[in-house]
Amino acid sequence: MSAAPLLAVRDLVVHYPMARGIVGTVGRKEERVVRAVDGVSLTVASGELVALVGESGCGKTTTAHAVMRMLVPRSGSVEISGRDIAPLSERALRPLRREAQIVFQDPYESLDPRYRVRDTVTEPLVIHGMGNKEERTERVRLALEHAGLSPAELFLDRYPHELSGGQRQRVAIASALVLEPKLLVADEPVSMLDVSVRAGILDLLDGLRRTGLGILMITHDLSTAAHYADRILVMYLGRIVEEGPARAVVNDPQHPYTRALISVVPRRDPNDKHREQILQGETPNPVDIPDGCRFHPRCPIGDESCLAVDPQLMGEGAHRAACIKL
Repeated sequence: MSAAPLLAVRDLVVHYPMARGIVGTVGRKEERVVRAVDGVSLTVASGELVALVGESGCGKTTTAHAVMRMLVPRSGSVEISGRDIAPLSERALRPLRREAQIVFQDPYESLDPRYRVRDTVTEPLVIHGMGNKEERTERVRLALEHAGLSPAELFLDRYPHELSGGQRQRVAIASALVLEPKLLVADEPVSMLDVSVRAGILDLLDGLRRTGLGILMITHDLSTAAHYADRILVMYLGRIVEEGPARAVVNDPQHPYTRALISVVPRRDPNDKHREQILQGETPNPVDIPDGCRFHPRCPIGDESCLAVDPQLMGEGAHRAACIKL
C-alpha cells in the first residue's frame, strides 16, 4: 500500500431536504432535512480493500454515491489522488471519472438489456475517446478476461438475458475495469447473487486489490468484510462509529453496535455457545437525530451521560470507536 491515500473523504455531509408542501411554504414552515450522511471521514490506499459496514438505511450507499460525485454533498471534501472533486464542474470532473469507477448492487438492472456485452464494455472507452476500433476491441477482451470471463470470445455477442447473475456482475466489473481505474467502489456487489457464485465475485475483487487497485466495498455482511477487507468501518445513522483493522474490529469490537452486529454472525462451530445481543427498538428517524450519542436509544450500556455527549472516534492507534464508555 502507498503512504498517501488514493481516496480521502473528510467530514462528508449529505442532507436531503424534505418537501414542505404548499401549506408549509406559505406558512414559512422550517425546512427539515434527512441527515443521510452526517460527517463521514475515511481513506482508501492503493491496494487496500476497505469495507463500509452497517444495516440498511445507515447511509452507506449515499456515501458511495457522494464519493463518485453522483450527488453533490452539502459540505466536506472528497479527494481522489489528492484532488478535491466536490466543487468541480462536470466538464472538469470527466477526466477524473476514469480514475474512479463504481459497480452497482443489482447486475439485473445495471446492464442495458438492448446492449451486447461488447457494447456495454466498449461504451466507457467511446465516452472518454480512448483508442481506435482495434485498440478498443483488444481492451474489451482483456477487461473481460481480467474479470473472469474467459475466453472473452464466448461472451462478446451475448445479451444480458443470456448470462447468469454472476456473469452479469463480472460484465459490470469488466465495464469498470476497461478504463484502468485506480479506485473501485463496489456497492453491495454480491447481495443480489446466489450464494454459490458470491465467493467467485469476492475472490475476483480480492485479486484486483492485490494488483494495486483501491476498493471501497459497501456491505451489510460483517462476515464477508472480516474475511476479505483490510480495514472495516462500521456505520450507524450517518456516522462512522468504529474503524480499524479487520481482525481487530472482529476479534475485539469496541462499540456496542459493532458487538451486537458480530454477536449475530453464525459461528462455524455448532458447539460454540455464544450469546446473541439483539438490539431493541428501531433505528431513529434521520430527520430527528437523538441528542447526545445517536445510538443511546438502543444501546444496552447507555445511561444519562450519553444524552449529553455526541462522541467522536477515539482510541489509540488505528482502532477507534465513538463511545464514551470505552
